[in-house]
Amino acid sequence: MSSEKPLVEEGTGVTTTGHVWDDDIREWNKPLPKWWLYSFYVCILIAMVMWYLYPSWPTLNGYTKGSLGYSQRATVAGEIAAARRGQDAFRKQLESAPLEQVKSNPELLRFAMASGAASFQTNCAPCHGRGAQGAIGYPNLNDDDWLWGGTIADIEQTLLYGIRSDHKDTRVSQMPKFGTDKILKPDEIDAAANYVASLSKLPSDADKAKKGAAIYAEQCAACHGPEGRGNTELGAPNLTDGIWLYGSSPEQIRQSIETGRGGMMPAWSGRLDKTTIKSLAVYVHSLGGGR
Repeated sequence: MSSEKPLVEEGTGVTTTGHVWDDDIREWNKPLPKWWLYSFYVCILIAMVMWYLYPSWPTLNGYTKGSLGYSQRATVAGEIAAARRGQDAFRKQLESAPLEQVKSNPELLRFAMASGAASFQTNCAPCHGRGAQGAIGYPNLNDDDWLWGGTIADIEQTLLYGIRSDHKDTRVSQMPKFGTDKILKPDEIDAAANYVASLSKLPSDADKAKKGAAIYAEQCAACHGPEGRGNTELGAPNLTDGIWLYGSSPEQIRQSIETGRGGMMPAWSGRLDKTTIKSLAVYVHSLGGGR
């Protein structure tokens, strides 16, 4: 960069700054358009007014509150409170309506479904999945296989008190730990696993399954039934329908027999209000597998 005597542009009177690059490139001293400059000043003024009126700057023990005392948190809290007041009529209806009557009231059903769907995503989806498809150890709520019954009342009871939870009214059943507690020998567990697999027409060893049938009749039929169709009163799964909570591979079946599994669902009574639990029962029942 070099310097030269400023030049004057003909017709405008605009001069150069005197800076020259590569002996040919000159910098003209053209000011910003006045409209742009004034707009910039106005924006600065507006910003200063906003700083004065609204919360803006952090401080050591919080932030400047602004002269208007505005709070986005308070605004959102007010909007939520207003929404709840608008829902009060439906919530009171849902609270007093018997579960079996909810589906006969289109408006109440629509409210219960919307409320239940939102509550499900917040409270249930982490285990059962956003689409209620379940996972290993977490039941699929879309199918028609229910350990404790799939009526809307059964579902509400499960939600209220959980399964093997710490609630005094929880549903409790515990499959014996046939391997861990040395009730059966490893070869007997293997035989029983082959028989159980055969009930769902899964690949199995016929000779082992024949031996396992006698073990099943002695150790398992009391809960799962002589034909393996389960018992919802005891939470004993149907072993003939091809639906497996913990997987259907030979190793997974053997592990279920060895350890007894014993998954737990929390009781939502005390965590969620009864109206929300009722909404969840209606929603889960509607997913396609409710009876």
